[in-house]
Amino acid sequence: MNSWLIAATWMSLALAAALGSIRLGISVALVEILLGVAAGNTIHLEPTPWIEFLAGSGSIVLTFLAGAAIDPDVMRANFRESLSIGFFSFAVPGLGAFAAAYWLFGWSLHAAQIAGVALSTTSVAVVYAVMVESGRNETELGKVILAACFITDLGTVVALGLLYANYDRWLAVFAILTASALWALPKFTAWYFRAVGNRVSEPEIKFVLLLLFGLGGLASLARSEAVLPAYLIGLALARDFLKNRVLTHRMRAIAFSMLTPFYFLKAGSYVSVRAVLEGALLIGALFLVKMVCKAIGVYPWTAKYGFGRTSGIYTTLLMATGLTFGTISALFGLSHGYIDRAQYTILVTVVILSAVAPTVVAEKFFQPAGQESTDTTVKSALASAAQEVE
Repeated sequence: MNSWLIAATWMSLALAAALGSIRLGISVALVEILLGVAAGNTIHLEPTPWIEFLAGSGSIVLTFLAGAAIDPDVMRANFRESLSIGFFSFAVPGLGAFAAAYWLFGWSLHAAQIAGVALSTTSVAVVYAVMVESGRNETELGKVILAACFITDLGTVVALGLLYANYDRWLAVFAILTASALWALPKFTAWYFRAVGNRVSEPEIKFVLLLLFGLGGLASLARSEAVLPAYLIGLALARDFLKNRVLTHRMRAIAFSMLTPFYFLKAGSYVSVRAVLEGALLIGALFLVKMVCKAIGVYPWTAKYGFGRTSGIYTTLLMATGLTFGTISALFGLSHGYIDRAQYTILVTVVILSAVAPTVVAEKFFQPAGQESTDTTVKSALASAAQEVE
């Protein structure tokens, strides 16, 4: 087996996805998933062990970057509203999707749990892109929505990490070391970055990768999920990365050129076109469950905090988006044998639909007062998802 030709095959798909996303104006992550679907169902694209490692690294680094994009000051200033909206945006769809999968559709307990976690998510990348393109990231509404997204996805990551963990000494070691790292990192990292920054050898990025791989390894020993410490470490280092745009761009370049394409192509390669066709009704039903549960979980809180009808619906629709963490959750379930390929296909298809449909509806019909609806905002938001979080 020629490793270089295998690498060339995967990288050719990654390049095609990048060019396609530019041409079509949609997220490169979505294009990578779709090309992975095509390759998996035609040329039977399958990941080798070293591609599995690159794909896993991509999910960890991507999760870290998502956490590092959240401004802690924004969260603190809007804590009450964002906590209420974010928690129920996670809890209601998570429980609703679990109940539907378990009691209505007859999935096993573990498969229903994966469905609940995968469909509880909100896409920070999509929402952030919408906020920036429309200028609402500087408004009170935009800040509340962005902070709520973090709470939702934190609930998703914690649930994924704790549901399948082994509650033994390894989990205790993992919890203690993670907590210690979160406490010590902000001050130590600020000093370390000043001392070694701006070197060709990239000691800052190597330090971050050491943290992510080390804590990810401990999470795996505890049978938890490596993305859990990655998200938390990202939040702990958010101030340093928000201040240092050059470092952020360098790390993002590494992730999106060499790591995340393998992850999203791999995720798509496991999708069965036959299962999509056979499960079309179930896909529609689960998509409806997610949308209804997001509305139940989010809209009443927007009314309580006086958002108004249009802003409340707009907020609800954006909180209903999903992409990265939904895909990560579904792939976790497939990789560990909790769901089969048909169930994985159904969940990933629902996740992709939720990345596109609510965003388009929100921007076309429910923009808050004082904002003009433009096709450019929608296209830029989808194109920026999972790669342009700044």
